[in-house]
Amino acid sequence: MYERSTTYISRRKASFLFPASLVLAVLISVSLPSCNLFSRKTVEEPVNVKDTVYPLGFCTDSFDLVDGTVKSGEAFTSLMTRLGLSQEEAYTLSEKCDTLFDVRKMRAGNSFQAYYDADTTEFRRLAYVVYENNRIRRTVFKTTPPMSVSVYDKDVETLERFADVTISSSLWNDMRAADVSPLLIMKLSEIYAWTVDFFALQKGDRFRVLYDENVCEGETIGIDSVRFSLFDHAGKEFVAVMLSQRDSGNLYWNENGESLQKAFLKAPLKFTRISSGFSYARRHPVYGTVRPHTAVDYAAPTGTPIMAIGDGTIISAGWAGGGGNTIKIKHNSVYTTSYMHMSRFAPGMKVGRHVSQGEVIGYVGMTGTATGPHLDFRVWKNDVPIDPLTLESPNSDPIKEEFRPILDSVYTIYRAKVDSLSALTAEIQIPEGTVEEEIPEQ
Repeated sequence: MYERSTTYISRRKASFLFPASLVLAVLISVSLPSCNLFSRKTVEEPVNVKDTVYPLGFCTDSFDLVDGTVKSGEAFTSLMTRLGLSQEEAYTLSEKCDTLFDVRKMRAGNSFQAYYDADTTEFRRLAYVVYENNRIRRTVFKTTPPMSVSVYDKDVETLERFADVTISSSLWNDMRAADVSPLLIMKLSEIYAWTVDFFALQKGDRFRVLYDENVCEGETIGIDSVRFSLFDHAGKEFVAVMLSQRDSGNLYWNENGESLQKAFLKAPLKFTRISSGFSYARRHPVYGTVRPHTAVDYAAPTGTPIMAIGDGTIISAGWAGGGGNTIKIKHNSVYTTSYMHMSRFAPGMKVGRHVSQGEVIGYVGMTGTATGPHLDFRVWKNDVPIDPLTLESPNSDPIKEEFRPILDSVYTIYRAKVDSLSALTAEIQIPEGTVEEEIPEQ
């Protein structure tokens, strides 16, 4: 029986604030009207209403509030006239946006708050509109003379976290079950793209990760950095240490100073499954005959982006009979790859075009002879077809010698921290069906 207590621990339970980040600040809030759309902490001082700076630049409690969302196809001026401005006033306000807000990028479905002057008796006068750009940013439009536009961002806290996850079914499912943000999954897939095949993870594979998480009002909004990661797979350990050489180049290295970025990606698309492997004797799903299938088929929804696994030049792009829409890329004098059954090509993909590693070249489809949407991916080495899953890609340049002592020190420190945190979490045995207890923050 797979037990949660010994194989993974949730982000909430296995997340730690490291000692370096435990700086206590004593902040006392000034006694003001609530105006609490955004939290703000200030040092206690005498209240002076004239000098008060409210979270959004005005006291929201002084107005009548109407919540709403931008309608489909609704332009900036249309929204403002719907809320009560004249056409002339809406146009004047749009001119005030300048570089602070692009009125063309107002998105349908985004929320807004309209604040009306509560003192007027004949009609309600629109005083402010607060548009929610995203989970952090708010654009505030002052709609009474003198009109103005300002931007306010919520406070974002960066926390140092630790996650320890062992695979039971899939990386996605087990990280979600461990209460780890899916954003970390995406980050890890990018870091290990050249060394770990995320479509071939096995039960028992284990990730231990030190990372920085951006949190806004208790909600994870992004993974700032993965500082250190250990991935145990098939009896082998894969290390990822983050260290910049200050040259805008590679960021991640193993313990030997070898770059994790290699000449080829391990797979040309993300988060799907292998529906058919490399074989010289496969029964064709349509024709029923036994024939070679020197490819790997990745089943994925129609429209899934397909990426070039490495830099190269397109040597063919077009219809390939049973292969449907196909692109073939020559990477160097040794390796060539092809991508078949695409629903369509990405713009500009034509013979002679140079493509970069990770560049989207097309989208999953089922053109040609296919029973469902998938990518038929093939690799040739010296014109001989090889199994893409066994492709060994050479390392790029190792870390510079002057940075090697730093890498050794960083690896030693992070390794000790991970081993310590792993030992701590291993002591916690949580039988299934019981309520987990919080681990005190360290």
